[in-house]
Amino acid sequence: MFEIVFDYWSDVTTSFWDPKKRVFVGYLFSAFFVALLWLVCIKQEKLFASIKSIFSKRVWFSKSSKTDYKVFFINKLLLLLISPFLIAQLALATIIFYGLYDAFPSRPIVLEKSPAWAVVTLFTVGYFLLDDFARFYVHRLMHCWPLLWSFHKVHHTAETLTPMTVFRTHPVESVIFSLRSTVVQAVAISGFIFFMGDRADLLTVLGVNAFVFGFNLIGSNLRHSHIGIYYWRPVEKIFVSPAQHQIHHSLDKRHWNKNYGVVLAVWDWLFGSHHHSEKDKCLVFGLDSKDKDAAHSLRGVYIAPFYESFTVLKKYSVAISKKIAGFYKGLPGLQWATKD
Repeated sequence: MFEIVFDYWSDVTTSFWDPKKRVFVGYLFSAFFVALLWLVCIKQEKLFASIKSIFSKRVWFSKSSKTDYKVFFINKLLLLLISPFLIAQLALATIIFYGLYDAFPSRPIVLEKSPAWAVVTLFTVGYFLLDDFARFYVHRLMHCWPLLWSFHKVHHTAETLTPMTVFRTHPVESVIFSLRSTVVQAVAISGFIFFMGDRADLLTVLGVNAFVFGFNLIGSNLRHSHIGIYYWRPVEKIFVSPAQHQIHHSLDKRHWNKNYGVVLAVWDWLFGSHHHSEKDKCLVFGLDSKDKDAAHSLRGVYIAPFYESFTVLKKYSVAISKKIAGFYKGLPGLQWATKD
């Protein structure tokens, strides 16, 4: 029992002290300074008014934000209990590595004569692109597939956004994204090591992919915030600005199913879901629901998605059974069995 409590508390505190985590205290401080510079230098607001705006009680102590905090602590415990049953990255990487040996027995080593820095750079960029695309695509599926949307909509019931909103997810979604991360890391690591040898390594800062570190340092946490920082329009075709992700959370129908990207906006541009930020636009976040209080309750977060997913599965099963019945009815030898 004591070991579980220790592991739980360690996991909670690690979220704020580990540079690999989104809400690492260093990233939170950098987000604060980026937001402050934006309000003071770009929006021409006064210093103390800007600080007050950043730490608005209306946002940080809203019913929606309080639910975010509760979900953070509850999910940490649930995932601690679930994680031992999930496939390990090393196990999957080993399977893929030996699978590649079966496909390429001679194990061709590419870029063998290239300098180490070129291999490291290629691996770092390749892993970053693969990971970012996987995040985009799984996120897109979460919106497009009704069954997955039943769980992902929990994240979109947030009516105020803070950096802690990133943790407002149903455990089912957390497991899906955990598996996504495992698969991407296993594929990248096993693939690059197989074809590039032991020179395949990441360019890191504080143990974090240099590109991810830079993204987090310049204000990734402002994506879930009320500070609508937008970029120059050509830049927003490449990188997702905080304001673009806030549009993703917008209640306005014009903004639905837009801006799924995490770091790169290129994926949205390629798949037709790109939407530029709207300068100084006042956005309303959340979902159109008759009972919004229920969406912020623990029952609404954890139990309601299962009921909705069962409804979706029921519709799927009815549709499939009808197609199967229609298929058999069309077979020449079985037509007699369908007659009254």
